[in-house]
Amino acid sequence: MQLGLIGLGKMGGNMAERIRRGGHEVVGFDHHPGKRNVDSLPALVEALAAPRVVWVMVPSGEPTRATVKELGDLLSPGDVVVDGGNSKFTDDQVHDVMLREKGIGYIDAGVSGGVWGLENGYALMVGGSKDDVAKVQPIFDALRPPAPQDESGQEMPGAGFVHAGPVGAGHFSKMVHNGIEYAMMQAYGEGYELLAAVDLIEDVPGVIASWTQGTVIRSWLLDLLVRALQEDPDLEQITGYAEDSGEGRWTVEQGIENAVPMPTIAASLFARFVSRQDDSPTMKAVAALRQQFGGHAVHAVQAQEAEKPA
Repeated sequence: MQLGLIGLGKMGGNMAERIRRGGHEVVGFDHHPGKRNVDSLPALVEALAAPRVVWVMVPSGEPTRATVKELGDLLSPGDVVVDGGNSKFTDDQVHDVMLREKGIGYIDAGVSGGVWGLENGYALMVGGSKDDVAKVQPIFDALRPPAPQDESGQEMPGAGFVHAGPVGAGHFSKMVHNGIEYAMMQAYGEGYELLAAVDLIEDVPGVIASWTQGTVIRSWLLDLLVRALQEDPDLEQITGYAEDSGEGRWTVEQGIENAVPMPTIAASLFARFVSRQDDSPTMKAVAALRQQFGGHAVHAVQAQEAEKPA
């Protein structure tokens, strides 16, 4: 089938290539002239035969909202828009209402796989009507990883793809997925720090690599940590600044709204906030209090250097 793909960055470009390898035609548009097949969204829509499927892979928030709105003015009844970015599920519901009024279908697709998805496949969590999902299913099948087989050689259902529910369910699922990812990365990071802090352990990368086979904490994230330590054993080439892309915050917000306790995911989110403070105001207060009640020494700021907690 044909697919229009908007956004050909690291994820979008690799997805386009994997879809083409699956035997489908991709007409790509990107603001970067060297990546695109057409020069505008009207040209992309014109290049596709009806009923059209257009997949949006641009940054969440206003860039996605503006793109979906423009597509709503260009597409025809029976066409389908897929938002494969990291949009908030509430945005999906607004987009769905806007497009449904024009007879255009809408699917939200949570996509996991990162830069490795081209070779390994992408895990897909989608929300939308059964009819709209069916229209895009050949593309989903091209993107997803090969289905694992049971002992008899039969493909096992469910792996790498799920129609999670109505519009919004795909990005809600991906939001929770990323919240769990926050917590897993935080746990691996804390374990690494403790190993590196003691003289007893002489081969920190080797210890972590030993966990990748036969242990209950093995995972792809652990494999990536091993890879990072092979490239930089002491992680000296990077700073401890960790950004968050929104899903962790939204997961915690939904935990609060639905009275679901999420202490681990919440702690991992706040740890990322701490990572951005060269000189933590919280730790300043802690150091000052320790001095006041116990006479503990504090480290004065010298030569514009950040104070370190006592």
